[in-house]
Amino acid sequence: MAEGSGKRGARTREGGAETRKHGGNRPEAPPREAPEPDPGPAAGAARSTADPGRHREYRMEELAEEAGITVRTLRFYRERKLIPPPRREGRIAWYDDTHLARLRTISALLERGHTLNGIAELAEAFDHGRDVGELLGLGEPTEETPVRLSPEELADVFAGQATGENLAAALDLGYLGTDGGEIVHISRRLLDVSAALVREGIPLADVLTAARRVREHTEALAELFTALVLTEDRTPEDLQRLRPLAKNVVEAELSMALDRRLREHRDAPPRERGEAAQSS
Repeated sequence: MAEGSGKRGARTREGGAETRKHGGNRPEAPPREAPEPDPGPAAGAARSTADPGRHREYRMEELAEEAGITVRTLRFYRERKLIPPPRREGRIAWYDDTHLARLRTISALLERGHTLNGIAELAEAFDHGRDVGELLGLGEPTEETPVRLSPEELADVFAGQATGENLAAALDLGYLGTDGGEIVHISRRLLDVSAALVREGIPLADVLTAARRVREHTEALAELFTALVLTEDRTPEDLQRLRPLAKNVVEAELSMALDRRLREHRDAPPRERGEAAQSS
């Protein structure tokens, strides 16, 4: 996950996070671990002078200090599976920059009011999401612009509604993919429309449910237009050339359908309007 808030914010939130989890009581201490053996200065030098293209690696104490949290909190996060397991080298656990980015994201999400349970759900959905290469398939969308976001930026866009359940639904729809520590939304236009609907007070879960239905209808429309154009004497290049015609037809038909809905709504008695709104 991508970088979030700084060290001071992480220190002020970590105690509160554990208090929420345990109802205000002092959290039960995680099982004591034997101190990790010191690999000696030679090993540390190897980690700091390695190839610049390679991720830096940290021991537990170093990672906690870099993230602005205590070792105890780091162990707690690890036990809750909020961060991936470290790489083991004998009895030594090595963490890298992806762990540091995840810890900073946890601190940033806590600052935004997310609970540890909610963050755990987000992390699980994020870790099991499709890679952006799989999402984009053979190539990027020809008319859409993908958008790269950190998890905390995504949470800000949807005003606290970027829950694990909604994130999983968006991943399943193919709206979102993962690329290292970033989330990639497949379309700037769809992201902007979804965010605008949420700002209008429509729950993100309802927006995603509607999006699934829209996907089903648009797939059928695309199949219809493809069958219409790709006759024996036409090629995929013709389909690409005539693509704007299909878009114009869909836009015009949708516009007229909305006109009919508006007229029906205006002409209906007030009671019927309410019933129609509830059934739609």
